[in-house]
Amino acid sequence: MPVRPFRFGVTMLTPAPRAEWREKCRTAERLGYDVILVADHLGMPAPFPAVVATAEATEQARVGTFVLNTGFFNPTLLARDVATTDLLTDGRLELGLGTGYVQAEHDAAGLPFGSPGERVTHLRRTVEELDRAFADEEFQPRPLQRPRPPLLIGGSGDRMMRLTAEHADIAAFTGARAVPGDRGGKLVPLSPEELDERVAAYRRFAAGRAERAELNLIVQTILITDDRRAAVQEFVDRIPHLTTDSALDLPIVLIGTVRQIADQLRAQRERYGFSYISVLEAYYEAFGPVIEELRGE
Repeated sequence: MPVRPFRFGVTMLTPAPRAEWREKCRTAERLGYDVILVADHLGMPAPFPAVVATAEATEQARVGTFVLNTGFFNPTLLARDVATTDLLTDGRLELGLGTGYVQAEHDAAGLPFGSPGERVTHLRRTVEELDRAFADEEFQPRPLQRPRPPLLIGGSGDRMMRLTAEHADIAAFTGARAVPGDRGGKLVPLSPEELDERVAAYRRFAAGRAERAELNLIVQTILITDDRRAAVQEFVDRIPHLTTDSALDLPIVLIGTVRQIADQLRAQRERYGFSYISVLEAYYEAFGPVIEELRGE
C-alpha cells in the first residue's frame, strides 16, 4: 500500500486561563503540529469550548477531540455541538469518538458505565445517528464540512475494530489495553506483536473499504536522551513485567535521540501503517525537533 505522509497531533489535557491556553496552542502550531486536540475526562477542559478557543488562537492547524467519551453524550445533542463547533472553527474540526474506559468518571457524573458491549453499542448508535442527522438537509445547524467532519474512532477490541472499519476516516490505536475491573482506567501497554495482531484485525474488517483510513497511534512517553537504556529504567520500574529491551521496543514509548525516535517512527509506519502520530501535552515541546526531522516525509 502507498505510504501516507506523516501527520502530527498534540492532545491538550491541562485547564488554563485564556491567555495561557492561546499561547500553548500557538506554540504547538509553531512547532509544526498539524492537529491540536482536546481530551474528554473529568478534571480536564470541556472539549467543545476548548476546541473553539484553540481555533481562535491558531491560523491553520486543524482542531479536534481525542476522544469524546460518548457515554457522556446524547447523540442528538452531540450532533448540534459538532455542527456548531465545525462552523465556529471554519471547518477545521476532526471529531474523535470512543466508548470511554474510566468507570470512576461515569460514577462521578451519575451516568451508567455498562459492559464493554453496551458501550460499543452506544458508540455505534451515536455514529449512525450523527450520520443520519448530517445527511438530513433539514437538520440545523449544518456542519461546514460535508457530509460531516472527519471521524476518528479509537479503541482496540474486535467490536471496536469492526465499527472503526465501517465508519471511521481515521482509525486510532491506543497501543494499550484496559486492566479488567480497574475503575480508574489503568492501561497496560501492548507489545509490538500484540499491536501487530490488532492492526491485522482492523485490516481484516476493513478489507472491503473503497478508501483506506488513516492510521493513528497515541504515544504515551517521550524522552529525548543520548542514553536510551538508562532513561527507560523509570518506565520499567513502573511496569515490573517489562525488561529494558522489551520496554524500548514498545510502540507507544519513544526514547532516544531525535534521530533514533524519527527512525523508530519510520519503522513503525512501515510495520503497522501509523502515519498520524499523537502525543500528550506534557511532551509536545520536547517532540518538536522530531516533527522537524520528519517534516515532508
